[in-house]
Amino acid sequence: MSDDPYAVLGVPKTASDAEIRKAYRKLAKELHPDLNPGDAGAEERFKRVSAAYSLLGDAEKRARFDRGEIDASGMERPEQPSYRHYADSDPSGRYHNTAGYEDFADMSDLFRDLFEQERRRCGGHGRGHDVRYHLTVDFLDAVRGAKRRITMPDGNALDLTIPAGTKDGALLRLRGKGGPGFGGGPSGDALVEVAVAPHPVFERHGADIHMDLAITLDEAVLGGKVKVPTPTGRVNMTVPKGTSSGHILRLKGKGVAAPGTPPGDQLVRLTVVLPKQIDPELEAFMRDWRTRHAYDPRSGKGRAA
Repeated sequence: MSDDPYAVLGVPKTASDAEIRKAYRKLAKELHPDLNPGDAGAEERFKRVSAAYSLLGDAEKRARFDRGEIDASGMERPEQPSYRHYADSDPSGRYHNTAGYEDFADMSDLFRDLFEQERRRCGGHGRGHDVRYHLTVDFLDAVRGAKRRITMPDGNALDLTIPAGTKDGALLRLRGKGGPGFGGGPSGDALVEVAVAPHPVFERHGADIHMDLAITLDEAVLGGKVKVPTPTGRVNMTVPKGTSSGHILRLKGKGVAAPGTPPGDQLVRLTVVLPKQIDPELEAFMRDWRTRHAYDPRSGKGRAA
């Protein structure tokens, strides 16, 4: 199975940002674990699709990937060593030594000398360098908080805590988990940049969660209780009588609850959806109703006299 993010999303390398976003949303709705409970294959494909979108959905990361600077996981590609300062090529393409470097029998001696100079300059010890990683997390994990195990390039595994309310682009720091220090100096840190995958149902706006909810014609006319998904599970919500499409209801405290801040709300926009097949009874009823109770909602005057 290809790791090429373009192949994972099924788009060409020339695809526009809008085409990439459309392809991701289509696949996310098909494969999201909430919509495919118990389907391990769909869950794995969803993770790969989310990872591909986290790279291609970011203009800077996409450009760096296209230039070959990072791989499909967002990791830096190692730079290839260049010897242009130490060697020339003759017209036949053969290698020959450059004047001024004949005394270096082994290039490792040069780097050893440079390292030793740096060690002495820093007083015999120094802090290790920081290392950066890229991690795509599920929307709900970012909202609710979670623990993830990540594998470092050296094969070691680290347990990472994703705080509740983590935002897309957040930088998590693992102190002392970066490059080793030298001369007894402290290790650097591991910096994990978080990309939050979009959700097929929820959208985050600050501390609030937005979503669309379909309701039936009779629920819109008569009102009633409906089940509504939230990041923490389904709840009952009352739909008022006479509800129109576009009406927004608020579920207090069902948004993002980040530590130290009050929780946001969940805003539910209602959409009235008719049955796919209009049965003769409903059609006859509506014809009779329109004859006796016609009104024009586009006139701004409401029900006719």
